[in-house]
Amino acid sequence: MVLATEELDELDIRLLDALQRNARSTFAELGSVIGLKAPAVHDRVKRLEQRGYIQRYSAQLDAKRLGLNLTAFVSCYTAPDCRYDEFTRTLGEMPEVVEVHSVAGEETFLCKVVTRSTQHLDDLLARLKAMPGMARTRTTIVLTTPFDRGGVTIQS
Repeated sequence: MVLATEELDELDIRLLDALQRNARSTFAELGSVIGLKAPAVHDRVKRLEQRGYIQRYSAQLDAKRLGLNLTAFVSCYTAPDCRYDEFTRTLGEMPEVVEVHSVAGEETFLCKVVTRSTQHLDDLLARLKAMPGMARTRTTIVLTTPFDRGGVTIQS
C-alpha cells in the first residue's frame, strides 16, 4: 500500500487511480468518476504531470500474444571493475530486458526479461555473460503470474 503525500487531496488521489486504470479516459469521463467538470480535470491532470506524479502514459501489451512466451528474472552479479553507467546503458539497449533494478544484496542488478523461448533466453544469457563488468548471472524462470497489480495502490 502506498500512502499519498500531504500534497495530494482526495480528488487528486481518485484522479490518479482512475488514470492508472484507464489512461485513455477523456477528461469528461474522468470528471464523472471524481465529480468535476472536464476543464477542472484537465487542469488537475496538467498539475499532476508538472509535479511529477504522472511520469508517462503507455499501453500495456500482451507479451504472450506478441510471441514473448517466457518471462524470467536475471540477477546480475558485477565484477569490481564494472562501470555501472555503461553497464546499465547496455542492459537498456537489449530489447528483451524490460526492467532493470539496482538492488541490495549479493547481486547488483535484478532484470526482468521476456523472450520467445528457452533458446532465446539462453542466447540472451550468453550476451549478458559476455558484457564487460559482468561476473555471473542467476536466472529464475516465471511459470505463471497469478497476480499483477499493473500499478500502485493509492490511499489517502
